[in-house]
Amino acid sequence: MSHFLIATFRPKQDTFLGFEITGKIKNMKREESEPRVGADLRKALAATPAVEAVWRDLTPIARRDFITWINSAKQPETHRRRIEKTPSLLLAGKRRPCCYALVPMNLYKALAAIPKAKAQWRTLTPNARRDFVDWIDSAEEPEIRTERINKTCMLLASGKRRP
Repeated sequence: MSHFLIATFRPKQDTFLGFEITGKIKNMKREESEPRVGADLRKALAATPAVEAVWRDLTPIARRDFITWINSAKQPETHRRRIEKTPSLLLAGKRRPCCYALVPMNLYKALAAIPKAKAQWRTLTPNARRDFVDWIDSAEEPEIRTERINKTCMLLASGKRRP
């Protein structure tokens, strides 16, 4: 189960900040937070208990990435191959399918602020996206990461496809 907070802000004169925050934590059903696992993938996962255990240990986002990767196949043969490949990837310790780079949330926010950069990002191949993400992630200092995120947006907005 996942949870999220529903917060309400109300003006209040006698408080330090001038408003009061109230909230409640709400449970979120698994079906709402994750895409459904297809019967073919479910069967492949159930075939080996170790694979099923690794699958359950993945974060919901990682499971979603695997499911999206499998379902994004255009050809039925590719779909089948990806399902066959998933158990070996999981047993090898892979927490994401091959072409899904973890994109920093700060990059997503920066892209959202620059429509041309966001449009260019959407046209990139998974390898080109990974090049940008790897370049950003290779910065050890937070300030340099921020600079690289800003530079990525500027490069994308100007039509560049590589860092």
